Amino acid sequence: MDKNTDNLSSAGKSQDSTEKKIKERMDKIKYKLIVMSNKGGVGKSMVSVNLAYGLLFQGQTVGLLDVDIHGPSLAKMVGAENQQIAISGSDGIEPITIASRLKLITMGSLLKDADTPVIWRGPLKMKLIGQFLGDVNWGELDYLIVDSPPGTGDEPLSVVQLIPGLNGAIIVTTPQEVALLDSRKSVNFIKALKVPVVGIIENMSGLTCPHCGTTINLFKTGGGEKAARDLEVPFLGRIPIDPAIVDSTDEGKPFIHAYGKTATAKLISEIVERIITRVENEK
Repeated sequence: MDKNTDNLSSAGKSQDSTEKKIKERMDKIKYKLIVMSNKGGVGKSMVSVNLAYGLLFQGQTVGLLDVDIHGPSLAKMVGAENQQIAISGSDGIEPITIASRLKLITMGSLLKDADTPVIWRGPLKMKLIGQFLGDVNWGELDYLIVDSPPGTGDEPLSVVQLIPGLNGAIIVTTPQEVALLDSRKSVNFIKALKVPVVGIIENMSGLTCPHCGTTINLFKTGGGEKAARDLEVPFLGRIPIDPAIVDSTDEGKPFIHAYGKTATAKLISEIVERIITRVENEK
């Protein structure tokens, strides 16, 4: 057997080992969901965090995986900026634990500081995502929420290919036509990979004036629901623009937790309930 054949054989064994480890970890998690958008700036990470906390409030144990390698933001959003991921010997990598039932893994907890850029090509990113899935001691969870960067490139493709039995994708969009064109690409990407589309969430859907109570449709409204109808996928609901979302995100306090009694938080809770119903009835 020549050297090249040896290298191929070694690479094959390494791939088999990675896939085995990922399967063992993922088998302990009941439901695995990826949150996607094909366009940046639609509030996808905010939605991911608040969905995770909404699931916590429903009594679920939750993992939150940030696969936005170049722009990780989840640690900031949940107030865990200064917490580091730990290595625990035979159990592998220990995730950051928040509120006792939420486990978080993000590239942001591996960087020297928030200003350090990640200058990586695709293969390195796929390898890291494989480690996040297979080497992290997720334990037994009800849900794993994967927050992916915008687009249909390396990161979401790696997640779909690496997670066996991925239960579905949640697509986040804003109502304006440009964002809707991109959300259609995300839906078709997921359908092409034979993964169920849990539904579309329309974020930034109207602003209620705090002074007069008038609703202002800054980015129009209803576009996400129309896209869902056109693409024959479920519409999960609307989240309006709320200044408190900006404040809570900057302060590292998930909105649904810090402002749980507001009308907007109630809308998010209703979306969470629809997701639970859809996902658990599909299995």
